Amino acid sequence: MSLEDYFRIGETIELGSHVFHPDEIKRFAAKYDPQRFHMDEAAAEHSVFGRLCASGWHTCAMWMKYNLAHREDYEKRPWTGEGPPPEFGPSPGFQNLKWLKPVYAGETITFTRKAVKHRALASRPGWRVLTLICGAVDSKGDKVLEFESAVLVKAE
Repeated sequence: MSLEDYFRIGETIELGSHVFHPDEIKRFAAKYDPQRFHMDEAAAEHSVFGRLCASGWHTCAMWMKYNLAHREDYEKRPWTGEGPPPEFGPSPGFQNLKWLKPVYAGETITFTRKAVKHRALASRPGWRVLTLICGAVDSKGDKVLEFESAVLVKAE
C-alpha cells in the first residue's frame, strides 16, 4: 500500500451531515460571534441575510468535528505499506477560507474533504504535510464553505 492509497488522494470523502438548529446557532453565537443576525430572528430579518444564519466560524467548527470523527477511517484501515503506520499530528494551518453562502437555521449541511497531495518536510525528517481541500454543501448541493487545510503526518 502506498501513502497515496492510504490517504485516498483525489477522492472526495463525505464526512457527514448536520442540521443547524436555531437554538444551537444562538448558543454558538452568544459565546463566539455575537452578531445580531446570529442571535436574534427579528434582527436577522432586517439584516443583509434576511433571516437567522449560523456564524461562518460555527460552520468551520462543525466541519472540524465531523472531520475528526471521520479520521477514525484512517485508523481502522490496515496499513500494509513499509514501516510503521502513518500517525496524524497537528495542523500547521489553512488558507483560502471562503464562506460562499449563508447557512440558515434549519439547513442541513454536508461536510467533505479531499486529500490532494503530500510532501516530505525537510525540517522534520519522517514527517509529511498532507494537503486537503475542505468544504460543505447545503441540501441543494450549493457550496457554503471551502478552504484548503494542511495536516502533519508522521510517515516514512
